Amino acid sequence: MAAKTYPILSRRQVEGLIADGRTVFILDQYVIKADPWLQYHPGGDKAILHMVGRDATIEVTALHSPEARQQMNRYRIGRIEGRWSNFLPPIQGGKFRPLSGNGDDEDDNEERDHNSTESSSLSSSRDVSPVFDNVEAVRKRHVSDGLRGPASTSSVSSAEPDDDGMAYLDTITREKTTLDLEKYPSLDPATQDSIVAKYRDLDQRIKAENLYKCNYGAYAIEVTRYSILFGLAFLFLHWGWYVSSAVCLGAFWHQLVFTAHDAGHMGITHGFHTDTVIGIIIADFLGGLSLGWWKRNHNVHHIVTNAPEHDPDIEHMPFMAVSHRFFQSMRSTYYDHIMEYDAAAKFMLRIQPYTYYIILLFGRLNLYRLSWDYLIMGRGPRKGPAWWHRWLEITGQVFFWTWYFYGILYQSIPNNWDRFVFFVVSHMVPMPVHAQICLSHFAMSTSDLGPHESFPQKMLRTTMDVDCPQWLDFFHGGLQFQVIHHLFPRIPRHNLRRTQKLVQEFCNDVGIPYALYGFVDGNKQVVGTLAEVSRQAAILAKCQKVISDSDDPIHGHHH
Repeated sequence: MAAKTYPILSRRQVEGLIADGRTVFILDQYVIKADPWLQYHPGGDKAILHMVGRDATIEVTALHSPEARQQMNRYRIGRIEGRWSNFLPPIQGGKFRPLSGNGDDEDDNEERDHNSTESSSLSSSRDVSPVFDNVEAVRKRHVSDGLRGPASTSSVSSAEPDDDGMAYLDTITREKTTLDLEKYPSLDPATQDSIVAKYRDLDQRIKAENLYKCNYGAYAIEVTRYSILFGLAFLFLHWGWYVSSAVCLGAFWHQLVFTAHDAGHMGITHGFHTDTVIGIIIADFLGGLSLGWWKRNHNVHHIVTNAPEHDPDIEHMPFMAVSHRFFQSMRSTYYDHIMEYDAAAKFMLRIQPYTYYIILLFGRLNLYRLSWDYLIMGRGPRKGPAWWHRWLEITGQVFFWTWYFYGILYQSIPNNWDRFVFFVVSHMVPMPVHAQICLSHFAMSTSDLGPHESFPQKMLRTTMDVDCPQWLDFFHGGLQFQVIHHLFPRIPRHNLRRTQKLVQEFCNDVGIPYALYGFVDGNKQVVGTLAEVSRQAAILAKCQKVISDSDDPIHGHHH
C-alpha cells in the first residue's frame, strides 16, 4: 500500500486555520490537528493549547511515550517545508489573521518567512504593551545579529511616568529581560537550532546508556521504606503514641509523592495505564490527592515553566508572588481568573519572606482542595482511553477518607485534642516536598523571551538543581535534579544522578549556564527572591502614593 501523501501547507494557511479556531501544531514537519482529541487528552487541554502554532516536536517527544506519538500521526492534515518559525499561541495572546479567500492568501510571502524569526510577531503578537514594545527591539538585535555583548540596560529602562506607578514595573520587566538576553545564548535561528540538535544528540546518548530503563531494584528498597513507615505509624497508633504515629504517616506521604511523580511521567513501567493505576493507588488511595489533577497541572508547568501568566506552580496569589509582574493583576490562563493584586495580596506580599515556610506547612490542604475541584467538576477526560481514571480516583478518595478520617481520627484516637494534633502533625511533616518543588523554580527567571526560545534553553533558564550527597537522594526523591527532569521528564528518578554529568557536558558545550545550588544556598536564593519582590511591592506602593498625592488638590497638584 502506498504511503499517504499530505498537502504542503504554507505558514499563511496554518495561520488561517488557527484564526478559524483550529487547534494545530507541528510535529516532525507535519501539521497535526488536535481538535478531535483535545477534550480526551489525559494530560489536559491546556498543555495542548500552549503548543498551538508552534513546532511541538521536542515537547511531545519529551512528555509522551513512542506509542502516543504514533497515535498522533493519525491526525496529520498536511506538512510543512523548511524550518518552522513559531507563532505565539492564542492562549498566550497571539493574534491571527483569517484567510480572505483571494489569491494573495495562497502566496506565502517567502520574504516574511525568511527576513527574521521575529516576523511571526507581525501576525501573532500581543496587544501593544509599554513593557514588551521596547523589549522587542532588544530581542530583534539578538535574533538578527546574534548579539552577545552587553546591551544597554539604560536604553530599555527609561519609562514615561504614568498615573498608576506601572512605569516602575515596566522598567523592572525590561531590565530583567535584557539581563536574560545577555546571559543566555542568542535567540537567532542558527544558535537555537544548534542547541536543539545537540539536545537531540544528548537524548540519543541517554538512550544508548539505558538511562530510560527503570531500576526496579531501587524500587524494592523504596517499597521497603514505605512499608516500614506505614507499619510504624499504625504500631505507634496502637500504643497511643499519637505524635510519633503522625510523624511516621507524614513521612510516608512525603516519600510516596516521589513515586507518584514517577508514575505520572510513565517512568516506572512506561505503560500509560499501568503507571497511571500505580499512581492512582499511591496518590488517591493512600494519599488523598488526585493524580489526574496533578497531570493536568504538571504538564502545563513543564511546557510554560515559570511563566507568571501560565504556570500554575508559581501562581499563589494572594499569599506569595515570585515576580513583580503579579502586581499587575494578571489573568491566569490555567485557572481562568484574574489574580487580583488587592489589599490582601499587598499585605501578604509585604511579609512573604517570613510567611513562606509557614504557608508551605499547610500546602497539602490546598492540594486536597484542588484535587476535589478537579474530580467533582469533571475537569479530566470523560471519554477516550482515560475515561475510567476519574471513577477509579473517586473510589480512591472515598477509600482514603474512610481509612484516615474514620478509621484513624475517629475510631482510633479517643479525644478531639489528640485528633487535632494528629491531623496537624501528619499534614505538616510532608512540608519539605513543597519546599523542594518551590526551590527548583522560585529563584529562577520568570522573563518571557518570546516564542523562538528553544525548549532546552527555556528549561535551563527557569530551573535549578540542588547539590546533595548521594546518601541523601532518598530524602529529595529525585526532585533535586529538576533541571535534568525538565529536560527529560520520562527518565526514572533513580537514573537522574547518572544523567546529570551528561547534562553538564551539554550545558558547557552550548554555553547555557547550569544552575546548581546546595540545599541551604538554594533556599537562601528563594527567600531572597521573595524579599526582592516584597521590596518592589513597597516601592510601587510609595510611587502610587506620590502620584495620588500629586493629583490631590489639597496636598498637591498634577504635573
